[in-house]
Amino acid sequence: MKYLFLLISFLWLGSSSGWAGTLYGRITGENNEALPFANIYVRNTTNGTTANEQGNYQFKLPAGTYEIVFQYIGYKAQVHTITLGEGEKEHNVQLVPEAYNLGEVVVKANAKDPAYAMIKAAMDRRKYHLKETEAYQCRVYIKNLQRLTEVPKKVLGLVKVTDIKPGIVYLSESVSELSFKQPDKFREKLISSKMSGSNKTISFNQATDFNFNFYENLLKVEGLTPRGFVSPLAANAFLFYRYELMGTSQENGRHIHKIKVTPIRKNDPAFKGYVYLVDGEWRLQSLNLTLNKNTQLEFLDSVQVNQVFAPINNSGVWMPISQKLVFRFSGLGFKGNGYVNVIYSKYQVQPAAYVVAAQRAKQASEQIQNAMAEAPKPEPVTVAKPKRKVRKKIAAEQEQLFDKKHFNNELLAVEEGANKKDSTYWEEERPIPLSEEEIKDYKTKDSLQAIVESKPYKDSVDKIRNKFSFSSLFLSGYTYYHSFTRQSFSVDPLLAPLEYNSFLQFNTVEGLVVNPGFQYRKRYEDRRYYEVIPTARYGFSSEKFYANLKSSYYYNPVKNGTFTVEGGKFVSQFNSNNPIATFWNTVYTLLAERNYMKLYEKRYARLEERTEIVNGLNIIGLLEFADRHELFNSTNFTFSDRATRAFTPNLPVNAELPDASFGRNQALTLNLNLQWRPGQQYISRPNRKINLASKYPAFTLGYTKGFKNLLGSDVNYDRVALLISDEVELGLFGSSNYWVTGGTFVNNKSMWLMDYRHFAGNRTVYAGGFGGFQLLDYYLYSTNNRYFEAHFSHHFNGFILNKLPFIRRGKLQEVLNVNYLNTIESRNYVEVGIGLEHIFKILRADFYTGFQEGEKVRSGFRVGFGF
Repeated sequence: MKYLFLLISFLWLGSSSGWAGTLYGRITGENNEALPFANIYVRNTTNGTTANEQGNYQFKLPAGTYEIVFQYIGYKAQVHTITLGEGEKEHNVQLVPEAYNLGEVVVKANAKDPAYAMIKAAMDRRKYHLKETEAYQCRVYIKNLQRLTEVPKKVLGLVKVTDIKPGIVYLSESVSELSFKQPDKFREKLISSKMSGSNKTISFNQATDFNFNFYENLLKVEGLTPRGFVSPLAANAFLFYRYELMGTSQENGRHIHKIKVTPIRKNDPAFKGYVYLVDGEWRLQSLNLTLNKNTQLEFLDSVQVNQVFAPINNSGVWMPISQKLVFRFSGLGFKGNGYVNVIYSKYQVQPAAYVVAAQRAKQASEQIQNAMAEAPKPEPVTVAKPKRKVRKKIAAEQEQLFDKKHFNNELLAVEEGANKKDSTYWEEERPIPLSEEEIKDYKTKDSLQAIVESKPYKDSVDKIRNKFSFSSLFLSGYTYYHSFTRQSFSVDPLLAPLEYNSFLQFNTVEGLVVNPGFQYRKRYEDRRYYEVIPTARYGFSSEKFYANLKSSYYYNPVKNGTFTVEGGKFVSQFNSNNPIATFWNTVYTLLAERNYMKLYEKRYARLEERTEIVNGLNIIGLLEFADRHELFNSTNFTFSDRATRAFTPNLPVNAELPDASFGRNQALTLNLNLQWRPGQQYISRPNRKINLASKYPAFTLGYTKGFKNLLGSDVNYDRVALLISDEVELGLFGSSNYWVTGGTFVNNKSMWLMDYRHFAGNRTVYAGGFGGFQLLDYYLYSTNNRYFEAHFSHHFNGFILNKLPFIRRGKLQEVLNVNYLNTIESRNYVEVGIGLEHIFKILRADFYTGFQEGEKVRSGFRVGFGF
């Protein structure tokens, strides 16, 4: 089937009997300048290719005679009849700019440009064209290139740049088979992948990532901006665009209108450029649109999108035959550009029933009109619009392109050996000739690959990478790599504002703490790994030494299977989720005389297993035995001793528990969680599974059991809980996250505060992550009864601030947060926060107000990171 359309063309055109040949040449403009990425295809088919950046093309076809279309947006298409035999044939083409004629169109004063009526017609047909293809399958070739044109000597004037040079930094090609079925089912099979400088890595090219459909109201491009961009054909496009008819030309007997589109406001999420509409059908023939910094692009300076469409035989539908993204970027002294070139071919299409009905009606009408034209006195004849009953009958008659099992939650499957194809394969499959720059890059990096994979080279790279630096010592930690054996050894940083654990700490229980944490990791080629994490701890005031050991084995990358063993003698926060980081507790203890962190000692052993049972369903089990000891403050040292403030005892204050002291006890506990994400989509790679999102929320059902008398355990309780979470995209209005959980203790006969259900409180200026409270005490409302907790966050993504002059230049984005808690003691507790994110690209600031039973109880600012 995949070469059927070529065979039909071969027979129809009276082809010769050769096997195959290659048509090649260069496409230029009127001044002999190269026309990069010009389109070349066989007329009335979608069998085609594009030129490279230098205008050079190559086109492999069975020997025969063809009508070849040479096309470049803004230039007059040329159709050349070419006979191709075996071997190669050179055919250079020079295109001339298209002469768009406004004809007799006259725009009166205060009248709208004729383009508005044309765009309105296209808007009215938007849903028709959006759904005119019930299903299709095609071959997709993608070339992705990124290059640096300028490299600074230093970044921010501090960090020297030594091993980065101008030139290509990323070059990959891929061939895949893409399937689609209405309304939104995609499935892709990656057949081959090639990356410059690596025959082991698989390209992340994915056809669905570049599936920009301008018949959609909004185009969301991951990585370019948090919000989407309004299509020039969107239902509300008149609120965002101005339109101007530039003229009309003829191509293959059709009138093509060139319409200029311009954003009404320069900071709107809108494109500028040109769309080309087919008269009468009011569909896209091609487009050339651009985004720039004014549209709030995040990491790029500009993006240009080109699309070219062509009719699929006589099916009545048009499909894209090529798509190009050309982009430029700059930052931190670096400048560069690149492109993504996508070629679609070998279409198999199942038109929607109404399209087939319309085609049949059109053909019948033409036959009748032709017959009447030959009659001496023709009478007017009309053809009724196909009725719903007719469309249903056609739908039942149509042969389905895919069976019911073809589409599932697997969006992309990578074939075994996709990255092992040889040069002969790529010479046959590559529709776009490589440029001289690309040939050099492949040759240089591929020849260096054996060197790069060698032990001496990796050792030399490690020698540079393993050097100590101020930032690694104090902030990020130090890691020693041995790349050849895939081993690494890491040490925690001295100070870690963003991490739970720091090498140096201070608290009122232990005083100055030295807490060195280490990690050894061994990786395998199939992505398995194991790691060993020993941690030691000594408090100079308490004069106590602690140590534990954690070992994990990531044994199944496909099912994310992990087994962990942990044990030792250590200190723990009463809330095992560690609500306060050691860095911030140190700061507040020494500078503000606030000892928020509450600790107890435990000698413990823990087993944990997590794995995916079936797609979307995961199980996590944790079994722990702990001998728990109460601890007390051993120091009241602070840099800022205040007469009106004193350290609190090392016992949390809890509204349900008058006295949280416990002396010593033992606990054997089991925690089981079932996590289910219905409809979870995923990518299958030969030795890996990558889980993606779903249109449904995620559900987690949890059960925790405290065993009485088993192994001397003193606890006796049972807790059940349900958690629901999701992220909801709302187009230009932004996106929302919610996190809702509720539970109860069906048995609470014997338990202590560390066994209670805790809530992520925060009393520091540093904002905790989503799913926590920002003004709540850490343990005040911890409970061993029923509870309900909810968190909501809405990121407006600049929907409001983008409309305000001057402010929008900073690309700040507004955010709204609501946190809610209901327990026996907290009753109705609500926090409302408003904030700004993307401050200097990475920071975020919020102002929160807390209410209890409608009365204001607390307010304050929080700062954090918001990318």
